[in-house]
Amino acid sequence: MTETSAGRSGFPPAYLDRVGSSFTDFLGTTAPDLLPGRRTVPTMSVADLAPHATTIVAATFDGGVLMGGDRRATMGNLISSRDIEKVYAADSWSVIGIAGAAGIAIEMVRLYQVELEHYEKIEGMTMSLDGKANRLAAMIRGNLGAAMQGLAVVPLFAGYDLDAAEGVSPGRIFSYDVTGGNYEERGYASVGSGSLFARNSLKKTWRPGLSADAATRTLVEALYDAADDDSATGGPDTVRRLYPIVYRVDAEGAVRLPDDEVAAIATTIVAERSAADGQG
Repeated sequence: MTETSAGRSGFPPAYLDRVGSSFTDFLGTTAPDLLPGRRTVPTMSVADLAPHATTIVAATFDGGVLMGGDRRATMGNLISSRDIEKVYAADSWSVIGIAGAAGIAIEMVRLYQVELEHYEKIEGMTMSLDGKANRLAAMIRGNLGAAMQGLAVVPLFAGYDLDAAEGVSPGRIFSYDVTGGNYEERGYASVGSGSLFARNSLKKTWRPGLSADAATRTLVEALYDAADDDSATGGPDTVRRLYPIVYRVDAEGAVRLPDDEVAAIATTIVAERSAADGQG
């Protein structure tokens, strides 16, 4: 199509000539300043000047995968938010959890959601789970400049593999580093400042073949253990009724668990810990 005919259609030529399925590539050509990784970053570290999100955990169960996150964001030694959401549905079959610079991370999640939806509309099919994981790695790599100035984004990605072979668990988890390195995890994973404590908890309580309910309790308990030792991770807040956000992804798709269900699990864990301490 020529520029003249394109002009008559009301769209610039770039909107009509490109046939690729990557929305990020399209944005890089038409409006590169809108990409997080293309913006000018300061020459000094600004890590303490922006809210940071922690902690995210994920675990597989018999038939899918779960991901959960606490609700606290910090800015240096201050609590900048008590009710931030860190886990999102990436599409109908996958979820993403954010750790790191909260503002950039949320913007990256929104761009990633559009990226997957754009691919599906252009190609007429859902991207494979490996393809989704690789696309996210490329977006993280594009943020490397900001990461070097303290504005790192290190998400956790999980999903239900529609192409999983028979007898292979369809729930899969992928972790990343600030350079865009992509690593598939086995069974469970965690990221964020409380990830060490959460992983140690998961190591003791997770096992292959867990039911969805048992794996949910394992996930919430790992976040509780992380909050017990990491000041940047928020524990269950019974006064404000703030509890972890948990998503389940299985053959029915990605679903956020009701707050009342997660609250009941967290309350049970707190009561059991309190009783154990009293007996001591």
